[in-house]
Amino acid sequence: MIEILTPTELARAKDTGALVADILQALKSRTEVGTNLLDIDRWTKEMIIEAGAQSCYVDYAPPFGRGPFGHYICTGVNDAVLHGLPHEYALADGDLLTLDLAVSKDGVAADSAISFIVGESQPPESVALISATERALAAGIAAAGPGASIGDLSHAIGSVLSEAGYLINTEFGGHGIGSTMHQDPHVPNTGRPGRGYTLRPGLLLALEPWVMADTAKLVTDPDGWTLRSATGCRTAHSEHTIAITNDGAEILTLPS
Repeated sequence: MIEILTPTELARAKDTGALVADILQALKSRTEVGTNLLDIDRWTKEMIIEAGAQSCYVDYAPPFGRGPFGHYICTGVNDAVLHGLPHEYALADGDLLTLDLAVSKDGVAADSAISFIVGESQPPESVALISATERALAAGIAAAGPGASIGDLSHAIGSVLSEAGYLINTEFGGHGIGSTMHQDPHVPNTGRPGRGYTLRPGLLLALEPWVMADTAKLVTDPDGWTLRSATGCRTAHSEHTIAITNDGAEILTLPS
């Protein structure tokens, strides 16, 4: 299903996007060496409930997971890049943490992810990984607008990641979003320009470049959810929800 939002729905989407961004920034500011992943999940739950919103994850049970997910945020540490199931783990100095959050409020969902390094250490490989995903995300957003194709966005994202020297996995990528978290169209993190669905004003997309330092292969944890690099290398993930407008694209998941 591909949804085209009305102006009224788009206004609600902006509010949801700002909420997601504000929660992620609040979590980042509270996270330090020694913070437990389960505390991050608890803080997320508290902020979602306080805002009168709903988690997109707690009851999430897709075919590829061992659902329901049962938590309020995805927490990926170091080699864990997608669907990181919060568990008993105290963060260490230099850990690369990815927080991925999707929330629904007033019938519209928004989805965003950030990666950052915990503590004082700044491992160069981790800094490079995060930078590549952020630059790829910016390139994908810059390519978005009415009349552009999904392939144009995928090509822009993939070009940045490839030029940075990373292999690209196409099993998971960006997606449409609206009244539900995951919708068509799928947005691969690499592709050919001019191919695929043509973007229209009112369409919401969650663009999410993610990479692993030296592989494109994922493995699944025994928890049935957490996806890690097959080699144990570090990973990073950046994501924004955007709205296609008459003039281009607007980022919805910016802090208020």
